[in-house]
Amino acid sequence: MTRNYFIKFIKRTVLLSHARLVFYFTVLRTVPGPTSTLNNEWAKCSTHNRSKEDFMNDESWRKSSLDHRCQFRHWPLNSNPIRETGLDILVNNAGILERGSIENTSLESYDRVMNINVRAVYQLSMLAVPHLTKTKGNIVNVSSVNGIRSFTGVLAYNMSKAALDQFTQCVALELAPKGIRVNSVNPGVILTDIHKRSGLTPEEYKQFLEKSKATHALGRTGSAEEVAQAIAFLASSNSSFCTGVLLPVDGGRHAMCPR
Repeated sequence: MTRNYFIKFIKRTVLLSHARLVFYFTVLRTVPGPTSTLNNEWAKCSTHNRSKEDFMNDESWRKSSLDHRCQFRHWPLNSNPIRETGLDILVNNAGILERGSIENTSLESYDRVMNINVRAVYQLSMLAVPHLTKTKGNIVNVSSVNGIRSFTGVLAYNMSKAALDQFTQCVALELAPKGIRVNSVNPGVILTDIHKRSGLTPEEYKQFLEKSKATHALGRTGSAEEVAQAIAFLASSNSSFCTGVLLPVDGGRHAMCPR
């Protein structure tokens, strides 16, 4: 029997810092379960720095036929339309990966990674807290197994995710008296474009995915849908007694000894 966490997102406003995840998040909360009746139900999904037209050109979304289930609004950070709708959930999903060690990572590269992976999360969360206080909402940060384990060759990225994990747990303690929960998912290697964008050639990427079978206990890489399932759980009232959680979604990679 399929568990249905997503019915509890009905008529909730979800703010995502990277619009690509909206597809997976919306699919998770609108696919009917055995007893759900979602035909007339909807969510408000807001996208930052990406128009509805741009998002709808994404092939994965066009295949989903779920456009009518979600209201889109392009909300620049300097505007404040959340006053109209309120805010229930903030998903901090923006992130970049740049390769390099202490010997060859420039300060410019370091700053890019830290600005997007840490500073942007800090800023957006800070702006969201007054709205989340009114709704007793919650924050889900998308971190990485790199935040809880050490790996070579991606120093700035590792540092940014470790900082994000501290942010998650410290802010969880700070906001708990307000009824706001703050949690994190820590994925392993997931089939997205982040590693391709980091500079790997197609052949290097192919070899990386093959090697990843041995570095994950389950013997495979993960999918964006699997990460989104974990986000959906943490964002829903099914996890109402969870805060400060760093949830590995990594096929057991965090538990393995270095090889």
